[in-house]
Order: sequence, then structure tokens, then C-alpha cells
Amino acid sequence: MDAPTKTADPTIVNGIDVDDLFALIDDVRREPARGKTNWHVITTWRGQTRSRAEIERYELGGERVPRRFSIDIDEPRELGGSNNFANPQEHLVAALNACMTVGYVAQCAVRGITLESLSIETDGDIDLRGFLGIDPAVTPGYETLSYTVRIKGSGTKEQFAEVHETVMATSPNFYNLSRAVALKPALIVE
Repeated sequence: MDAPTKTADPTIVNGIDVDDLFALIDDVRREPARGKTNWHVITTWRGQTRSRAEIERYELGGERVPRRFSIDIDEPRELGGSNNFANPQEHLVAALNACMTVGYVAQCAVRGITLESLSIETDGDIDLRGFLGIDPAVTPGYETLSYTVRIKGSGTKEQFAEVHETVMATSPNFYNLSRAVALKPALIVE
């Protein structure tokens, strides 16, 4: 009778299984098509300024992975909404912060840096004259977003600076908001 095979406990840093993360990195290095993802969201109007974004799946390496989430969105009362949910701008900034948070946590984990705390504070100004069509010379969106990362853990100042540079170079949402992304609109009138 063979002795049972003992499996090693996973290496967990900052709540991330770094063994799985390194396996994913190696898998995508060997077979780049395994790293291709597709993200799909359907948003429907729910009355007044409310909408609901629904997520049913995403694709990883050509395989559909089912997911079920909904995100409710609204506007403040002062902007015509019912103030029941965060507005699109807050979701946009939250998505930027959340994406970068994943980057900081993962980059620290693969370097063996244990985090004690991490927060990202982001803000920006939008002039409603652009959004409301009052002045076509006024940009309808952000000219600048400013963010501050507060990070504490077992890393040195130099290690955290390296993590910071890496996150800015690899975060999908940092990329999406810091560069123009081609939008391919289609209108179907029913």
C-alpha cells in the first residue's frame, strides 16, 4: 500500500494564493492565448436616472466562465436622480481604485511583502456646462484625476516605489483612463 501523497499548503500572502498566481503567470507565458479575456456588461434603464448593469459571464482563454452580479447606478437628487446608488462617475473612479488595489496587493504578494493597510483616494472635477451642452468648449469629462496611495507593510520604501511603478504600468483601468480607448458605437432603434 502506497503512503498518501502529502500536498503542500498553499502559500498565501495578503489573502492571495501566490502558488496559483505564479501558475497562471507561467501558463500565460507558455500559451499567450490562455491570457486573453473578454468582459461583457449589459446595462438597462430602470426609470428616472437609475440603471442596472448586469454581468452574466466573462471569458478567460476562450472559455466562458459564468458569473452573476448586478450593479445599480443612480444620480444624486441635485442632478435629477433619486440618490439611491452611486453615480456613473463614482463607479468609474471606484473601478479605477479597485483595479489598482488588486495590482498593489498582487504585486506585493509575489514579492513576499505583507500588507498591513492599503487605501487609494481619488478625485477629479467635471464641469457640468460640458455635460449639459451649455458650452461646447467645456470638456464633458475629467481633465485630470488625482489619486493618493497610502500603503503600509513589510516592504521598504524602495520596494513600495517599485510596486507603485509596476501597478501604473500594468493596471488595466489605469491604462484605460490614462490613454484614449477606441470606442466602437452602434445604435439599434427598436
